[in-house]
Amino acid sequence: MKAAGLWSGGKDSCFACYKAMSLGHEIPILFNFTNPENKNSLSHGLPAGLIRRQAELAGIPIVQKAMPGETYREEFKVLISAWKEDEGIEGIVFGDIYLKEHKDWIDEVCREADVKPIFPLWGRDTKELILEIVDSGFETIVVAVNADLLNKEWLGCNINKKFIEELKPEIDPCGEKGEFHTLVVNGPIFRRAIKILEAQPVIKESFGKHWFLDIKKYE
Repeated sequence: MKAAGLWSGGKDSCFACYKAMSLGHEIPILFNFTNPENKNSLSHGLPAGLIRRQAELAGIPIVQKAMPGETYREEFKVLISAWKEDEGIEGIVFGDIYLKEHKDWIDEVCREADVKPIFPLWGRDTKELILEIVDSGFETIVVAVNADLLNKEWLGCNINKKFIEELKPEIDPCGEKGEFHTLVVNGPIFRRAIKILEAQPVIKESFGKHWFLDIKKYE
């Protein structure tokens, strides 16, 4: 199936696309949504330019679209419909794992847009899944944490077996409930790694208190 990948720059969306391709789906385009100023990714607060560079290293074109919160649903459907009509997109790949309310929303929107939602990670045990991501050769760092659960010292940490072992039991190993967010810096689908050269922690309280890794320089 010809499908677009919904791309945050984090491990779940990246690995979902990787798994979808291994299942025979063709992914000719990635969708990444940004804040209204089009400066940072909507979900992880990452620089829009960094997400573009990441997609370039993965060899997949990317469409970045500023998404006002009040019209997100309709803007999403307009984008899907345009690519469905012009490029023959039949499905959208999502990295969701077990949040039923979110999946229900996606199913409804995709039904309205007449495309198939593809969930390669859905229903997986998150401890097994994060270990598979690591074992598959994806290199990932933490770029945001819920400040009520994790402190800023977790920012920049590599997602590896040591990281997984050190997480508190109440924190999902994949951060599926928003405990932490990630950036993939290397892996099987990348031509070479991204190196973070300069970054600093900043705290934001727009959606609860979160620490973000403000990435200033990379190569």
